[in-house]
Amino acid sequence: MRLVAGPFAAFALLLAIAGTAKALRPLNTSRALRAAGLPSSAWLVRLLGAGEAVLAIVALAVAGPIPAALVAISYASFAAFVGYAKARGLAIGSCGCFGKPDTPPTNAHIVVDAGAALLAVVAAVFPGRSPLGQLSHSPGAGVPFAALVLITAVLGYLALAEWPRLVAVLRLNPSREAQI
Repeated sequence: MRLVAGPFAAFALLLAIAGTAKALRPLNTSRALRAAGLPSSAWLVRLLGAGEAVLAIVALAVAGPIPAALVAISYASFAAFVGYAKARGLAIGSCGCFGKPDTPPTNAHIVVDAGAALLAVVAAVFPGRSPLGQLSHSPGAGVPFAALVLITAVLGYLALAEWPRLVAVLRLNPSREAQI
């Protein structure tokens, strides 16, 4: 897992943040699930979000193929849901990833989620130290590793939560595109 430990840790961290957000603010995820005809009660979304957060924390702390495989299944499920919603043309104003209202599912979601799933599969197939274990064995007291994890997590968040909003603004006001 050493080669993918940083990106895997970043996507596990992102999963923990998204799961916590869903547990605290389930409404947008509930609406997205309802639009797809899936069970969508707020308590179920809270439970799933809390489960995501716990899974992510375990994947960060525990080495081995099972936590990484469960992270892979989570991200593959997200990619499949967004792909399904887009293919069916479902009116989903927000995927609910981070409990934010204006985060419509996009192709970027599918790419990021599929990439995260693939990284987690690699981490499951080639297990090594847990990301926290890798941090403690990294050069520079783990600072470069931690920086890689944080930067990758921020870029993943921006691709999932902010990129769709930027694209929506540019579509509404094409003249702003020339200014950017």
